[in-house]
Amino acid sequence: MNKLKLEGKTALITGAGSGIGKAVALLFAEEGANIAIIYHSDDNDAEKTKKEILALGSKCIIMKGDINDNDFCEKSTKEVVEKFGAIDILVNNAGTQTPQDDISKLKEEDIRITFNSNIIGMILLTKAVFPYLKEGSSVINTTSAVAYQGHEELLDYSATKGAIVSFTRSLALQSKPKGFRVNAVAPGPVATPLTKETFGEEEENENKPPLQRNASTEEIAPSYLFLATEDSAQITGQVLHPNGGIIVNG
Repeated sequence: MNKLKLEGKTALITGAGSGIGKAVALLFAEEGANIAIIYHSDDNDAEKTKKEILALGSKCIIMKGDINDNDFCEKSTKEVVEKFGAIDILVNNAGTQTPQDDISKLKEEDIRITFNSNIIGMILLTKAVFPYLKEGSSVINTTSAVAYQGHEELLDYSATKGAIVSFTRSLALQSKPKGFRVNAVAPGPVATPLTKETFGEEEENENKPPLQRNASTEEIAPSYLFLATEDSAQITGQVLHPNGGIIVNG
């Protein structure tokens, strides 16, 4: 019988009530990890994800809050360590987007919400978790193909995803003395509740990558698993591109 790849490990994952985060949480649970989930508002999705993880035989806790709140980040981090004894893997996946095809119509409130959720909250949570990470630990950030391509309707969102790439590369340098790795995943078009809510069903039939379809979340999750294990021992400060064949630089 093959040993589970994440047996005895604990993963803290943001935005795991649905979409890519949920697919990652379930895959990590299948590989033996304890799962801690931070979610923002949807209690039903979070509870359902927890139930599915427990059914796989893994332990799971869910914590509701805003990662833009520094106190919440510190409190939730301590809760995970008290429950499971460690944090071995941090997956920064939470994010939001508000499309607007005219920059003059962008609302200041929406811009600030997007930055708070996508990059400022990511930095705050990573800051809280950082002291608990050790040799062999892994941080995995969710960026996007739009960080490289741009997107005419997602100016602020694309900007945050570019910031995540730079944050990933810089944190990888700072993490070198501690012996753990920091990487990112940049999906292309993916069928998630967020994209469906943002663009509706039509987006799934337009702007398709060379594979001619949007990816499922289950097709994206293995990139995170690879980065969480020693299979990627020589990879840090890098970005994986499970995007269906879109050519990007960097």
